[in-house]
Amino acid sequence: MNDNGLSRLALLRFLERVQLRDLERTRRWITEEERREAERQRGIQARPPESEWLIEEGLNRNARPVYVHVGGCHMKGKRSKAAKREQALRALADRVEPCPHCNPDAALGFID
Repeated sequence: MNDNGLSRLALLRFLERVQLRDLERTRRWITEEERREAERQRGIQARPPESEWLIEEGLNRNARPVYVHVGGCHMKGKRSKAAKREQALRALADRVEPCPHCNPDAALGFID
């Protein structure tokens, strides 16, 4: 027996309760993280396929497009919209600049 009157067994039982509570909390965290990861994976799978071509719009509705990009270009702007091959070719023919990083004109076989 120690000075405060609690037996060693009582102290070990107290420690066990604390550890079980910690284990339950950790298991809740794991369950929540598994749920978040499953949700993230569902979001990835639900994404529409990336467009093969992009047209980056200007700052306002009346501004002409800024660039034509290959889909997935790391330099595409937030205002980039999916485009079909014919739209990308038409934009290049209308003198919209090809992105200097992804070179959509070469990928499209566009010769001015």
